[in-house]
Amino acid sequence: MRLDKFLSEKYPEYSRSMLASCVKSGRVRIDGEVATSPAKTVDESQKIEFQQPAKPDFSGSSLPIIYEDDNVLVINKPAGVLTHAKGNFTEEFTVAEFVKKYWPQSSSNRAGIVHRLDRGTSGVVVVAKNQETAGFLQKQFAARKVKKTYIAIVNGTPREVSAKIDLPIARNPKKPAEFKVDAKGKNAVTFYQVLATNEQGESLIELKPETGRTHQLRVHMQYLKTPIKGDVVYGQAADRMYLHAKSLEITIPGSPNQRKIFKAPEPPGFTKGFNV
Repeated sequence: MRLDKFLSEKYPEYSRSMLASCVKSGRVRIDGEVATSPAKTVDESQKIEFQQPAKPDFSGSSLPIIYEDDNVLVINKPAGVLTHAKGNFTEEFTVAEFVKKYWPQSSSNRAGIVHRLDRGTSGVVVVAKNQETAGFLQKQFAARKVKKTYIAIVNGTPREVSAKIDLPIARNPKKPAEFKVDAKGKNAVTFYQVLATNEQGESLIELKPETGRTHQLRVHMQYLKTPIKGDVVYGQAADRMYLHAKSLEITIPGSPNQRKIFKAPEPPGFTKGFNV
């Protein structure tokens, strides 16, 4: 079988992409020779040695906290930070790694994670600190009882100042890491409103997703031919992806349970050039 598949079966704590990176960096030897390709065919008669990377110490790393109680932690995730890694091992700091110290008894690499933001998206992330709370919050996301508001800068201006986008989304079979509008996909609904425009032909918009499909806001805005600024997958590169989770309304456990609205301030310079 392929070397990366062989390694993923023997070392399930690592994601396959992580193992491929280890092969390319010279951490794997086959019969004493350094392997250079994760696609190389191997069999069990060969001696395969894997120099496992040391896990970094994230104990000194932190993230800005918006709110905390005995059950819930709310974070203002910076752009560029992953919500969680694919495998149990990661060489970079993630929201999930930060949460571990608040839920130390869990061995999961996604403990407390009940929803996610893409790496390039900043803003509000709600995290559970115990299993009962995790289930309580997850049910609200599944039932679409969580209200989310984003702001974004897009290239161009949508034809309508405000509208409801009701277009299903499916994975792109030609590019499995991407998604596209597809009649055979899962339903996806987004409400948007243009807040302002600038002299560079960009628009500041507010986005309210009713559903929570992967890449939903990014795909919907690309479909309108106004991709989010800095979206390297569905648009063009910039200094960051200009998508920010501004607020999130959800019920948190308590006596009695409380409906809360958590807000994350816009990153510095996010709306520079707009008269708002």
